[in-house]
Amino acid sequence: MHSFLISTAVTGYLQSRYSGYHRWYRIIFNSLSLITLIPLIYSLRLFENTVVFRWHGYWLLLRFFLLVLAFVLFREGAKKYALDYFLGVKQLQTGKSNALLSDRETFARTGAFGLIRHPWYAGSLLLVWSALPAYTVATMIVSSILTVYLFAGTLLEERKILAEYGENYRLYQRHVSMLFPWKWLTRQVGKLFSYAG
Repeated sequence: MHSFLISTAVTGYLQSRYSGYHRWYRIIFNSLSLITLIPLIYSLRLFENTVVFRWHGYWLLLRFFLLVLAFVLFREGAKKYALDYFLGVKQLQTGKSNALLSDRETFARTGAFGLIRHPWYAGSLLLVWSALPAYTVATMIVSSILTVYLFAGTLLEERKILAEYGENYRLYQRHVSMLFPWKWLTRQVGKLFSYAG
């Protein structure tokens, strides 16, 4: 439902029917997002709490690295994302629908945005799988559901941005990976071999 509400079909319909929809849309969207998490979190109580995986020993170093990386991705994303727009505050203040990214039309490939296109989604995925000290059957199920949601949300966001910005975003997609920096790593390995050659 969360991903459906942000789709271009829904936002386009609302835009055609209600001229001032954007003023309240983001706050309502964020509120519904939080409300729809409640049943998922409540469902944790329905499952047996047998621990499936626990971060311990040397695995704690990996967990610490993943948490730091998630923090860095959120911080880097916050440098470019208009947070007041993301929360819906800007739309209430101005009555205008502003872009989430301050320089989205250019899609500058700097910082985390030079490695991946969606640092907040990637950071969220890292948090889903590293935030807890131990994972029970219930938390594994919830983490799996949230992972599917994050991938679906990323793909829908991609479609929406591509429809809005066309070739500018397509060019950005060609050079920068979606969630994991495969393209950047490939370029670095290519440079390493070219220097060795």
